[in-house]
Amino acid sequence: MRGNRWLATVTPETPWHAGRLRQTSGLPRLLFGRMYEDAQIERAAFQNKHRVFCIASAGCTALQLSERHAVVACDINPLQLAYAERRARGGATEIGEAERLMSFARLFMPLAGWRRKFISDFLALSDVTDQAAFWRERLDTRRFRAGLDVFMSPALLRVAYSPRFLSFLPGNFGAVLRKRLQKGFARHSNATNPYARTLLLGESKEEPPTKKPDIQFVLADAAAHLESCAPGSFDAFALSNILDGADSSYRDRLSRAVRGAAAQDAVVVLRSFAEPSPQLARNHAECDRTMLWGIVDVCRASSF
Repeated sequence: MRGNRWLATVTPETPWHAGRLRQTSGLPRLLFGRMYEDAQIERAAFQNKHRVFCIASAGCTALQLSERHAVVACDINPLQLAYAERRARGGATEIGEAERLMSFARLFMPLAGWRRKFISDFLALSDVTDQAAFWRERLDTRRFRAGLDVFMSPALLRVAYSPRFLSFLPGNFGAVLRKRLQKGFARHSNATNPYARTLLLGESKEEPPTKKPDIQFVLADAAAHLESCAPGSFDAFALSNILDGADSSYRDRLSRAVRGAAAQDAVVVLRSFAEPSPQLARNHAECDRTMLWGIVDVCRASSF
């Protein structure tokens, strides 16, 4: 592993600096025990790239990218960064705030007719045509639609999330999320999609790294750290959904910092739960096997 240097920088320009999903004051918490991002997209986009800047989060993407790249994993939440580093050293997966919320929601699945055996049968399917029919005829029920609309309503989401984490979501997020799931199950084989099992049952199979991870962990705001880096420092940037909830000034700042630290022909992958604008011509959201994202933008750093 390459180093253990932590550089601390705090900025109020993004809601992530609080280290909490709901409260804006108090000690940081572990938000994510795993990442709901399909790193195959980054791996494909970053072919022939060497040095990668990555949002650390739960460490999943950093670990996968470290098999082929030298990775700098950055996070502003000290608990999140320490957890990602523990995982890189072989530590076990832990439960974060996001997993607790999802586990709570799964308790209500039987009310929609989604019993465990029923879901397991669905997850064993490999033919996407069969999956689409199963979803349409047996899972996308009236009770499920009503329940998801309640859980994804602005009023209920505000109980668990800061308003800034909700400001970019469409008001009918339940219906939007159902549409994303419907498209995903009609495109990706359940039997070979680990994210489907994680989403529906909360289970995941941890694959140990094939070699010692080449990761440097940095405690910092992403834009602040990139501003401190020399031009040409990175060939690729895996930015997760760092801009969800960020204000326009931080968006501009991060864009400048990425361009300033980017090597020639560097590539950026950025996600968002927001719906894409009609002007977005390069959306890869449907390729992401987690089936949750509205935007997965893959672009050159020079145009970021």
